[in-house]
Amino acid sequence: MQSIGQAWLVLTLTGSGTALGLVIALQFLPVLFLAPAGGVIADRFSKRRILFITQSVAATLALALAILVATGEIRLWMIFVLAVSYGLTNTVDNPTRQSFVLELVGRDALRNAVTLNSTEINLTRVVGPAIAGALIAGIGFAPCFFINSASFVAVLACLSLMRGDELHRTEPIKHLKGQLRQGFRYVRQTPLLRDVLIMMGIIGTLTYEFQVTLPLIAKFTFHGGADGYALLTSAMGIGAVLGGLATAGRRRRSPRGIAGAALAFGAAIVLTSLSPNLFVAVLAMVAVGACSISFTSLSNSTLQLESAPQMRSRVMSLWTVAFLGSTPVGSPIIGWVGEYASPRWAMAAGGLAALTAAAYGFFALKRPPALDEGRPAIGALAAEAKEPSL
Repeated sequence: MQSIGQAWLVLTLTGSGTALGLVIALQFLPVLFLAPAGGVIADRFSKRRILFITQSVAATLALALAILVATGEIRLWMIFVLAVSYGLTNTVDNPTRQSFVLELVGRDALRNAVTLNSTEINLTRVVGPAIAGALIAGIGFAPCFFINSASFVAVLACLSLMRGDELHRTEPIKHLKGQLRQGFRYVRQTPLLRDVLIMMGIIGTLTYEFQVTLPLIAKFTFHGGADGYALLTSAMGIGAVLGGLATAGRRRRSPRGIAGAALAFGAAIVLTSLSPNLFVAVLAMVAVGACSISFTSLSNSTLQLESAPQMRSRVMSLWTVAFLGSTPVGSPIIGWVGEYASPRWAMAAGGLAALTAAAYGFFALKRPPALDEGRPAIGALAAEAKEPSL
């Protein structure tokens, strides 16, 4: 609901795809530069306690936006400031949440847990946009933001109800110099992790810009309103739920399956960009959602399972950079293409980026296991973590 409301609010205030891309870029710009440091924080402290803090801050920011909109005092620069503030919060929150999944369920259930988590998120993209579209059309923008702020109460309640002794905890690391560099070096020396992150970086930069492309297509290509944007987003959510159920049921999952998922994802987006009308685009977005969750859940769980426990949050912080932090680079570009070429070309560019990532994946992930010999052993990493010179 927040995403739908914010995007449509910016378009209402400015009518500019570039401005929409800039707001989204500012929201994720801190992630690009600071998420690796956030990963170090997540490795050093209790993840559950960190989430209490970050989720409380996010609730406050949502409430501030709601009040500004309700009082009619909202201005574009205020949205810019709130977007940056939310991005700063996300630099710590996102890598912490990603690595917290394993503490909740353990290694054996991680793949299914990641898929279930992604399915839940996408299920909310079915319900939330539908409600948001109706509220915006019938009442206005403010209810979307008030409801979002109130929803954090449920998040904080769930965190407080968890029993700490049942978590599969990873012991926090000690505060030593060089732990940020250690994370980068670990990924660089682990080919599988490095290649998956490169693929995610390509796709995160230009493909996952739906907050820019979908509002533009709904408004300027199909000449619809917020309800059209909500319908496209909901269709993607429905596809992701269906795709998540299918992905969770797979027993055999190889690294090259990530490349295959990227290929299907890119092809579905290109086909969506060619849709002759909104109805066909909605159907195509179901396929986009199904392929999207297959790619993200496979790559996410692979990174977590292949990472040493004491490095996991730092690895997932780089996933956050590749997935979310790349948005400030891609969203203004996609917004510019959508405004000066066409929204169709903007979406097609994202599809072509996913196809490029798939081509890289098919080449890189076919390397023999012997190439992983340079990967630091977990025992060596534990020794490194105690070395003050780092």
